[in-house]
Amino acid sequence: MLIGIISDTHGYLHPAVHNDFAGVDLILHAGDAGTVAVIDELATIAPVQGVYGNVDGMDVRQIWQENERLELEGLQFWMTHIGGRPGRYDSRVSAELRKDPPDVFICGHSHILRIERDDKLGRMLFINPGAAGRQGLHRVKTCVRLHVESSVVQQAEVIHLDQEQQGL
Repeated sequence: MLIGIISDTHGYLHPAVHNDFAGVDLILHAGDAGTVAVIDELATIAPVQGVYGNVDGMDVRQIWQENERLELEGLQFWMTHIGGRPGRYDSRVSAELRKDPPDVFICGHSHILRIERDDKLGRMLFINPGAAGRQGLHRVKTCVRLHVESSVVQQAEVIHLDQEQQGL
């Protein structure tokens, strides 16, 4: 299974996402979509599941929940927008993470790309895909493609969305 992971689009979907997520089986949006139009555009690429973020209005909140737990390819995923990071999880999620850690924890909010194993939580894979939108302090727009096979994450592939436009 190939999963596209994106966050913090803030109402803007970078045109490269169409090519970079071509062929994914599912897109996971970790909050701050900004508009339903972004969700609808992502849905033209692949099925989309997501969570709402702190800047999302009632239109997005009527579609998505604050937290989403799902099983994909035999792995337990938990997605929320404000999750913190390994060693400093947000107070809203830290107790639940310790009690019932998923195999993969996905969040956004910080606009900081980060992928790492948290050995204190049973080797849980932490993913923050960074930010794919225009708003925020991030300099590079990023998202992630996650390759999962036989209940194992095979690869987390970081995509730098502006590379094609910069000629990199």
